[in-house]
Amino acid sequence: MLNLKQIYNFEWKFLGVALLISAVGILTIYSATHSISSHSATSYYGKQIYWIIIGLIFLFLAAAIDYHTVIKYAYVIYGITLLLLIIVLIKGRTGLGAQRWLAIGPLSFQPSELAKLAIIIFLARYFSDKRSSGGFKMKELILPAALVLAPLLLILKQPDLGTALMALFIFVMITLLAGVRMRSLLVFIFVNVMTIPFIAHYFWGMLKGYQKNRILAFFNPEIDPQGIGYHIIQSKIAIGSGGFFGKGLFQGTQNKLKFIPEKHTDFIFSVFAEEWGFIGVLVLLSLYLVLILWGITIAYKAKDRSGALLAAGIVCMTTFYFIVNVGMTIGIMPVVGIPLPLMSYGGTSIITTMIALGLLINIKMRRLLLFY
Repeated sequence: MLNLKQIYNFEWKFLGVALLISAVGILTIYSATHSISSHSATSYYGKQIYWIIIGLIFLFLAAAIDYHTVIKYAYVIYGITLLLLIIVLIKGRTGLGAQRWLAIGPLSFQPSELAKLAIIIFLARYFSDKRSSGGFKMKELILPAALVLAPLLLILKQPDLGTALMALFIFVMITLLAGVRMRSLLVFIFVNVMTIPFIAHYFWGMLKGYQKNRILAFFNPEIDPQGIGYHIIQSKIAIGSGGFFGKGLFQGTQNKLKFIPEKHTDFIFSVFAEEWGFIGVLVLLSLYLVLILWGITIAYKAKDRSGALLAAGIVCMTTFYFIVNVGMTIGIMPVVGIPLPLMSYGGTSIITTMIALGLLINIKMRRLLLFY
């Protein structure tokens, strides 16, 4: 648990930035939902406040428990997460065409959200235990790749394309940071390039109809502006109409007239950009950049391999979510159902992100204690 010295070294500024982004998220969720009805608006932003409070409790717990203890139980965490992903395919609750939720009484959560953090913890443990002078050979990466592939396929089956891509991205980045021999890396790239047509064919066959439409709309949204291209077109109109200073809080016409789809979840950035304009977006992006650079610094200065890999994985996760979400709202990424960290409405996403930030703070606080 925490002692007085660790509490003194707690990253309060880091937490302050995260809470500021969360507060902006609450305000934007209220703006996105208040036009529906007063009851719905209270329900959405009220629940978000509730989840942020719960997330803060988990953040302080994640910061208090030595991250080496978390790493120690990495395989147990991985096993429990894999079991939850199997259960959700059997008894999970379906919503919006996907079977992603497990219900516990009146509450429900997404195991796929927890899986991304479990994969990071597992890979940090694996690559800190298995060291290889000169970098890992290709055959040494078969086991961790297979163990990441198992939850990835289960997540795809739900389907949850965004989180599956996240898991793949995390594996690639942590593997590269752990060290791969140049020859093995070149072979890996060559094999993947040669097998792209076969993988793409198999991958395309696994996708649901609406997911295929989202990818087609990414390449040409004008092909069906009232159908598969509607999300991207309306999002870009909203962001562009915000201009330099924005239309003002609660004054976004695309938002009020309900043209923006999923405006309190996947497309919350569009609502914010319409109301606050270029200046507001610049401030928001700066806040996220501060979080990301702070995380990179923590990973770089970590005094042991497991802490560095754990921090790097969390930074990769946050960066991926941020880039893909903003990218899909402005039309440079396909729409894959990725939330904007700390801003988008959703309990499991908020709590998972808070736990991840707690682990980052944990690594920073214990950096100077590793040698004592």
